[in-house]
Amino acid sequence: MPLPGSANRKSGLLAPTMLLTGHDAEVFAVEFSPDGRHLVSGGFDKQLLVWNTYGECENFCVLKGHTNAVLELHWSPEGNQVYSCSADMSVAVWDVEQGKRVKKLSGHSAIVNSVQPSRRGSPMLVSGGDDGTVKLWDLRIRRCVHTFEHQYQMLAVHFDDTSDRVFAGSLDNNIYVFDVRKRGEEPMMTLEGHADNVTGLSVSASGNWLLSNSMDQTIRMWDIRSYFAGATSERCSHVLQGATHNFEKNLLRVRWSPDDKFATAGSADRFVNIWDMRSKSLVYKLPGHNGSVTECAFHPKEPIIASASSDKTLYLGELGD
Repeated sequence: MPLPGSANRKSGLLAPTMLLTGHDAEVFAVEFSPDGRHLVSGGFDKQLLVWNTYGECENFCVLKGHTNAVLELHWSPEGNQVYSCSADMSVAVWDVEQGKRVKKLSGHSAIVNSVQPSRRGSPMLVSGGDDGTVKLWDLRIRRCVHTFEHQYQMLAVHFDDTSDRVFAGSLDNNIYVFDVRKRGEEPMMTLEGHADNVTGLSVSASGNWLLSNSMDQTIRMWDIRSYFAGATSERCSHVLQGATHNFEKNLLRVRWSPDDKFATAGSADRFVNIWDMRSKSLVYKLPGHNGSVTECAFHPKEPIIASASSDKTLYLGELGD
């Protein structure tokens, strides 16, 4: 029997909005699996919860092992593993099918704020922490193969599309670009423009654009094409307004949609903010959460968005026309 109003539905969600509860504290991170059938979340309760996207959105797996807050997490490109970083100074690799941690990567000497896997090529991770380092991890040999050092804390990291460069957002408001191939000590480029801490980074599916979320209440869009003809200071092409930060100083993230048509970002105003990246305008401001929205993620195949919040909950929402 079809659901009421199902003729106008845009996705396979059981209802247009689904509330997911199960975390015991603030939720800081969320992401859909590559096939879209599952999502994983993590937060201050030190746990990673794996959920079904469809049906009743059951939590069918709890991954335990971190001894402090989970600050960021991502699925592997194959969808069989999850990578996470924590305030316990470690990066972890989890096998979702086995429901356990299969590797603890130690090397940071302070809180690890951000982790990101490579999209293609050799399986690599990059992590950034309060110790001022950006570390490259080779998952084939399960160890750190290079460390980039900086004098300020690193709050967000991201590989470019080819994994030849790493972007690192810092407490000093700048985004540093490191060359993975040469692995020199100094950054190959510095993106300047933000007036406060950079808390989230996201590279577009095309690999041409970088989004950055900052405590200066702006999201900036940068041209990161290697053949960019202008000066470094001209790489910032747009400044998006709408997302806010507050006294909580949370590491609010930012995301492109899989087709690069939209972007979304965490915001202290309790709304899920979504921008149309063709017009650069704010097109959705979705209510529901009772606390800061820390991270949002687009479904890989359907018009669904997931949001994590400091109110201990997650929402899955169906996007309309």
